[in-house]
Amino acid sequence: MTVHELRSKYIAFFKSKGHVEISGKSLIPNNDPTVLFTTAGMQPLVPYLLGERHPSGDRLTDYQKCVRTGDIDSVGDASHLTFFEMLGNWSLGSYFKHESIQWSFEFLTDPQYLGIPAEKLNVTVFDGEKNADGTEIPRDTEAASRWEEMGIPRDRIFFLPRKDNWWGPAGQTGPCGPDTEIFYDNGQPKCGPDCRPGCHCGKYLEIWNNVFMQYNKTASGSYEPLARKCVDTGMGVERTVSVLNGMKSVYEIDAFQPIIACIEQLAGKSYGENDADDAAIRIIADHARTATFILGDPQAVTPARTGAGYILRRIIRRAVRYGRKLGIDGAFLAKPAEIIIKEYKNAYPELSEHAAFVQEQLALEEERFGKTLKAGEAEFQKLLPNLQKNPKKIIPGRVAFRLYDTFGFPIEITEEMAAENGMTVDIEGFKSEEKKHQEESRTLSAGAFKGGLGDHSEVTTKYHTATHLLQAALTQVLGSEVAQKGSNITPERMRFDFSFHRAMTKEEIQQVESIVNEQIKKDLPVTMEVLPLEEAKNSGARALFGEKYESQVKVYTIGAPDAWFSKEVCGGPHVQHTAQIGEFKIVKEQSSSAGVRRIRAVISGGLPLDQ
Repeated sequence: MTVHELRSKYIAFFKSKGHVEISGKSLIPNNDPTVLFTTAGMQPLVPYLLGERHPSGDRLTDYQKCVRTGDIDSVGDASHLTFFEMLGNWSLGSYFKHESIQWSFEFLTDPQYLGIPAEKLNVTVFDGEKNADGTEIPRDTEAASRWEEMGIPRDRIFFLPRKDNWWGPAGQTGPCGPDTEIFYDNGQPKCGPDCRPGCHCGKYLEIWNNVFMQYNKTASGSYEPLARKCVDTGMGVERTVSVLNGMKSVYEIDAFQPIIACIEQLAGKSYGENDADDAAIRIIADHARTATFILGDPQAVTPARTGAGYILRRIIRRAVRYGRKLGIDGAFLAKPAEIIIKEYKNAYPELSEHAAFVQEQLALEEERFGKTLKAGEAEFQKLLPNLQKNPKKIIPGRVAFRLYDTFGFPIEITEEMAAENGMTVDIEGFKSEEKKHQEESRTLSAGAFKGGLGDHSEVTTKYHTATHLLQAALTQVLGSEVAQKGSNITPERMRFDFSFHRAMTKEEIQQVESIVNEQIKKDLPVTMEVLPLEEAKNSGARALFGEKYESQVKVYTIGAPDAWFSKEVCGGPHVQHTAQIGEFKIVKEQSSSAGVRRIRAVISGGLPLDQ
């Protein structure tokens, strides 16, 4: 089973069950300040799981590219990846547990699809719990009974607590519910009497997760049944392909083979001969793939000191460091990137469209990192006289971490240079500083998987509509060169990136701001209609360049139907009329990257959304 075959079989199966295939979305979440990247297949569907109507209907299926870096230090083992693909199918009030479990079992066991022997499958379901207010969420006997009807015996159905089998809500309140997780038993002996799905010994491998959103958590902490119940499922492509083929590592699947072969050739090493070299090859293969997909995205970020750009920079530089460990000198990532684009271009055509940009940015970052290493070496030599005064000849962990964090200086090189000067490094102190830094980073993007949601509060809804006004105003003042390149909204401010070749003048900034405020004062109506994509474009609706849209899309119009100010293809949410937005103020206009400008703006006041 190849990656392509799994994707094709999954989509074909759910289309046969009345699902509409929709397009996967960008790796860079639009208007979602809670995460830097799309971290799960469900993330772009969240507004629809929360109640919005999807233009393609109430049964959907797709494949989605995702990036998670919380476990980046584990990459290189048998199962961890920073980039991965998720397959998903969704019911937006159409069907629930009965069909969801039946179809999961059918797809997994039917020889026409995956053909997994049923005796290899184990499942977990929610065990139930008592709430703080004395009410009780019952154990999910409905899901367990359905699994039994499918032929899974009771001794392979495990009731587990909230931490294992519950999803949501995304924030303090909202839709949530139990899930059922499906595990493949690879046949190895149990590690002990308590070994079960969820154990980390490797016997049970999770391949699918079905979330049943059937409750609404209220502000008081109680759980009320939802009138519109939804199903959200996710299957990891790489993990499932490795399981189906009886492989010990996700890096053995077909998609990784040409990438690994390329790295072997560059390093003059053979994969499978040395554990340390193998781990380095796997890290480079993963990181090269992740960097290629981030740079090849229609809303690509570039390496930077903060945000998603910082994560990208770290991934590229980590790949380069491990390349040096293998003896690869000079810039080299363009070669595996070329292989990756070739392997994935049919499923993700945007990679081919942005191939030149990918190659350019990788080369630039590798060049920058070379200069950084030189700066780090110079800093080390500057610190050396004081460091050698330490009678124990130990370089403190905080110094080693500063070299790593500020200068991108690999700890291994610090150790080598210390040894050359008769010194050692306080590795435990370094790890402590690194852990502290990681915890800070995780705090910044807390809730990445369980949440993955933007704040759909009243103020962010106002900001979202304001981005439409801003784009239309920018086009009026600066011309047709302007195209949205991304946006980010928090309850405190909005950030809008757009293509333009120079800095805006003070007069242009003032003019744009005035136009936006003029449309707000006019109190224009904001209306939505669902149209075929081509009809929407022909009507004058602006669509995000490079974005993947469904055949049916939502079009938001600001102004009268025959004299509109703004018309865009968009998923929402939006105000009902522009006076609800309030006063608009541009705080800053600056460069974001080559040919891309960035505006930061705030709004204040405005009418409540129900007025």
